[in-house]
Amino acid sequence: MIGRAGTRLELEDIQGNVLQGYGLGHAAYVGVQVAGAAAGRALVGDLRGHVLDARPWNGAKPDTALNLAVSHAGLRALGAGEAALATFPPEFAEGMAARAERLLGDTAASRPDGWEEGLRAGEVHVLAVLHARSAELLEQRLQWLRERIGRHGALSVGSVQRARILEEVGADYGREHFGYSDGFAQPAVEGAPGRQQPGQGVPTRFGWRALKAGEFVLGYPDEDGVLPAAPAAPLGRNGTFMVYRKLQQDVVGFRRLLRELADEHYSGDVELVAAKIAGRWRDGTPVMLSPDAADPALAADKARTNDFRYRDDPQGALCPLGAHVRRANPRDGLVGGGRRSRRHRILRRGMPYGEPLPPGLEDDGAERGLVFVCFNASIVRQFEMVNRWLLDGDAFGLGAERDFMLGADEPGEGKLTVQGDPPTFLAPQPPLVRTRGGEYLFLPGLTALEALSG
Repeated sequence: MIGRAGTRLELEDIQGNVLQGYGLGHAAYVGVQVAGAAAGRALVGDLRGHVLDARPWNGAKPDTALNLAVSHAGLRALGAGEAALATFPPEFAEGMAARAERLLGDTAASRPDGWEEGLRAGEVHVLAVLHARSAELLEQRLQWLRERIGRHGALSVGSVQRARILEEVGADYGREHFGYSDGFAQPAVEGAPGRQQPGQGVPTRFGWRALKAGEFVLGYPDEDGVLPAAPAAPLGRNGTFMVYRKLQQDVVGFRRLLRELADEHYSGDVELVAAKIAGRWRDGTPVMLSPDAADPALAADKARTNDFRYRDDPQGALCPLGAHVRRANPRDGLVGGGRRSRRHRILRRGMPYGEPLPPGLEDDGAERGLVFVCFNASIVRQFEMVNRWLLDGDAFGLGAERDFMLGADEPGEGKLTVQGDPPTFLAPQPPLVRTRGGEYLFLPGLTALEALSG
């Protein structure tokens, strides 16, 4: 497919779900451990023909889909030579657990030594991601995958994490467990299938433009006009790096916090507190465009719901400077404008896990949260930078303030300043999100998958 600036993406060689989400309501993330290189290569070769590519579908979308990713430890387990392994970036070679406390804020209850079995350092070699239209189809595909894994010997399933869209909001949006509509504020990518909407790319003087494909897919020019650093051929074209994290959410604690803060500061208006914390009302309405109330018509309008800029609100009068969505994508709100943030975007493809907590129920003892997945050409420049914006408010003039939605491990940290005259200070709270495990992965192109199969 030819992009506006002439970039042709080899969609037939790029795995599906990278440039455009499947929109299938159920998923399972299956971590495979490889004890024998020949068996691992045979499994990759067996599954490669079932991996969907990124070409637009002719007619209806498929009922199921498969993606394959591999960790640095997995590449070694598959028999990749040291020369090839040395061409991968150091953050990928280190792995998520080695960087978790130092760079990702995974401290206290989120420390890697407390992660779930199967999701700890080096335990995910190959990650098979299944998507399906229904829960029944997902279970059928899981059984099919287990049979394929069992054929080859020297392989085992280390983890299985199911996830699903909780609630339909419009045609493509779902909700996460804190109650926010999610999944629509994605970067526009030059040359990718699908219609690009205002607000999804890079702000320009008169509108928006798509980001260069090399920000997300290896082998194409990035925003600086150069090819991003990539592993040796044939792995270094049409692949991308994948961040996979299981994040447990304290829904009971979040609901309690909203009630307490609403009673203390906002005359009991729980939804207003939720909007100040996130920078969007829970139906997806951006507070930049509707600061006083949610607007369902605006939230449902794809051409408008992302079409806003922060340069029009430099002091945070409409959207707090430390609101979650403003930190995650500052748009043109930082010094340097849109050029400051264009190199730090990610494509998110995660899903909630666990059953939703019914309204009014204090606690049912069940675990629930988010399977966070994102794709980027550079883990350190994109995902880790966005994560740093969530953990440290310096870039926004907020000192050490963390993203309020995450909470803080240390007493007295994690407050949210809501700008105003006078400003409102939302009191610190304990952690609301706990990391349960994860890994940095490489999602190869189809040609690279064939090479990995030997």
